[in-house]
Amino acid sequence: MRVVKGHGTRNDFVLVPDRDGSLEIAPELVVALCDRRAGVGADGLVRVVPTDLAPEVADQAGEAEWFMDYRNADGSVAEMCGNGVRVFARFLAQHGWVDPSRPLSVATRGGVRSVRFEPDGRVTVSMGSAELLPDPVQVSTPTGSWSGTGLHLPNPHAVVLVDDPQDAGELAQPPVVTPAESFPHGVNVEFVAVRGPAHVAMRVHERGVGETASCGTGVAAAAVVAARAAGPGAPDRWTVDVPGGRLSVLLRADGEVELTGPAVLVAELDVDVVALGR
Repeated sequence: MRVVKGHGTRNDFVLVPDRDGSLEIAPELVVALCDRRAGVGADGLVRVVPTDLAPEVADQAGEAEWFMDYRNADGSVAEMCGNGVRVFARFLAQHGWVDPSRPLSVATRGGVRSVRFEPDGRVTVSMGSAELLPDPVQVSTPTGSWSGTGLHLPNPHAVVLVDDPQDAGELAQPPVVTPAESFPHGVNVEFVAVRGPAHVAMRVHERGVGETASCGTGVAAAAVVAARAAGPGAPDRWTVDVPGGRLSVLLRADGEVELTGPAVLVAELDVDVVALGR
């Protein structure tokens, strides 16, 4: 199997080109490919497939030519991935499948996302609008417990504001989020600290993966919550530092959230699928 390895602020992915829509990628294969010792190693897998050859998003085929079929490292599916969609777009452009001088529409399980390539080499993606839960959630780790904000963007997130992201501890296990029914399909948890005007830092525990160096939808969610906490007159442009680097978020007046950051392809290789996991 030919695959490509890429990352966005060190949130890394195995991309699997499937131009004719013929590949069936079982959860077990995702786990094996994402294994960091016996596989290629990644936080998640992205299948690159034409939208009209992916029945689950066939209704988006008229708006977007390509579908980002995203899986977490444990084989579970996710609505989308903010870092992953930028790397996905970089793959399409670098391989000549799209024109980087023009905006790109990408189909995801969370809806169609608009992508553009910036002159400085970064990539911007429209993440959609945040859907906030009506009531606070409680987030707990072995080091403490905090009241947080639950939202979908479109992935599920629980965001807590802390003095320092390290207050969360080592995040070896998923934080406990209550009430449990708030996120029946799991949740990403962000620990966010204010670093200055329109500037925050965060750590994240991603469902199905663990702590990662970055999370694009989590960065967007962190900016939304930080802006709400700042109150009226809060800036619309935010800088978010993650362990893997720095991303920029624009909170548009119409509610749309835009995420801008790097997208890098580092390798293209042939994988012996039979040998995986031996």
